[in-house]
Amino acid sequence: MRSAAACPAPEFAAASRRVLPAAAANGPKMTDPLLARLDTLIALLERWAPPASAVPDFAAADAFLWHADRARLTPVPVVSRVDLALLKGIDGNRDRLLENTRRFADGLPANNALLWGARGMGKSSLVKAVHAALPGLKLVEIHREDIGSLPDLMAVLRPAPHRFVILCDDLSFDAGETSYKSLKAVLDGGVEGRPDNVLFYATSNRRHILPRDMIENERSTAINPGDAVEEKVSLSDRFGLWLGFHKCSQDEYLAMVNGYADAIGLAIDRDSLRREALEWATVRGARSGRVAWQFIQEVAGRLGVPVRLG
Repeated sequence: MRSAAACPAPEFAAASRRVLPAAAANGPKMTDPLLARLDTLIALLERWAPPASAVPDFAAADAFLWHADRARLTPVPVVSRVDLALLKGIDGNRDRLLENTRRFADGLPANNALLWGARGMGKSSLVKAVHAALPGLKLVEIHREDIGSLPDLMAVLRPAPHRFVILCDDLSFDAGETSYKSLKAVLDGGVEGRPDNVLFYATSNRRHILPRDMIENERSTAINPGDAVEEKVSLSDRFGLWLGFHKCSQDEYLAMVNGYADAIGLAIDRDSLRREALEWATVRGARSGRVAWQFIQEVAGRLGVPVRLG
């Protein structure tokens, strides 16, 4: 039997269960305290062993959350999202992402997509709304800190008889992180490549995902600065579809407010709604879909109107 250092905990525990009784029978007699300690050791090893990765029931839901520590997908019964028609001021991005995703759902070639730009302008909301508009697709969310486990997730999804959009919201990397290299390989540079039934969508406030100071540091310290910078910037190049989101105008902001108000059925004078919405944006120092939604929640709460858009 291999040493514990060279053998994974589950394998070592199982081997111990097989070998130790035979060794006790054929070798020197072991005392009861020693056997008790060995049983305790084996129990601890089995406790440390990660649970076997279960095959998920993809019929249980249309959306799932990936847990890297357990290598498991858990169903999300109700997805937090808004209807596609309520996303105002991003018509071009909406149409391009919807068309790209529809082609993928139909089994045609499609591109991984990077949705980048201003905060609160509906990047992740658009992905979830597009998913809802195309029945049959499965949505899988992976957290930014779990990007290094993407190969494990791909292994779970590859044999499944479904098509999946993986969403990583607010994707970015800080100085010293190297998991972006794993992401590059998974997108299209690995030996296996991206499974045909998987598409990867990411949102980020940064166009190149990596911070500028991280790129500049590589430029100043590398033996070949040009190659170092290309290594960093090439990550975003792995996304075939780039969709930029920019700060909205006042008219677009008010269109968002009115759209939400109509969907919820707010009984409020439109002039008063406009005046309060502009004041809200001025106090916040920003105009965006997120600010419009926060304002609507404030008004709906004040008027005692329930908010259900998902």
